[in-house]
Amino acid sequence: MENQSGSVNRRSFIKKSSLLTIGALGTTGLMAAPHLQPLPSLSQESDVNIVGPKAGYTPQIGTLVSMMNWMRMVILSPVKNMSVSDLDYLVDDDANSIGAMLMHLAATERFYQIHTFENKKWGDWSQADSDKWTVASGLGAKARKEIKGNSYDFYLNELSTIRENTLSEFAKRDDEWLLTVDQEFPWGPTNNYCKWFHVCEHESNHNGQFKFIKARIS
Repeated sequence: MENQSGSVNRRSFIKKSSLLTIGALGTTGLMAAPHLQPLPSLSQESDVNIVGPKAGYTPQIGTLVSMMNWMRMVILSPVKNMSVSDLDYLVDDDANSIGAMLMHLAATERFYQIHTFENKKWGDWSQADSDKWTVASGLGAKARKEIKGNSYDFYLNELSTIRENTLSEFAKRDDEWLLTVDQEFPWGPTNNYCKWFHVCEHESNHNGQFKFIKARIS
């Protein structure tokens, strides 16, 4: 069980990973191949570019956490401090806004918390979770109507609050849990590592959409 100080430190690390380091985009940093975007230059206090075990977690869980933190930094970099109008921008009548997709990322992570930490079956939401996350989870017409008018800080807080809970729950578990295989998962036999790697990979999918939409706004 983590104490309050541990929770505060974890939230601080998340915000440093997603806010402070992304401000350095475009500056001279790590060497990259010509076809790659330059990575942020990082202060000596940050280890976001170090993929591997992390203090406070078992080795495999810590490695997963490092990948999730890195991906979170990357997906927030193109949308950092966007205006409300930009976050609500729709490329066409069938598109999803960046704001709605940010909430969608939080909803997806919340689902995997419910599924893997609370051992509930696919779609087994509480009423409170259903009321808050169903629209964001599904995106589409309802999200275009209901998820708008929110600031960047609003979405960042939703994402950070959900991630803080994820990290707290990871700290209570071990690599044996991470590698446990669910034989009944809809994809077929799937371990918890794959489920949570999907949360990370899912963010990478929307990263491309964020960049596409931002280019259209500009």
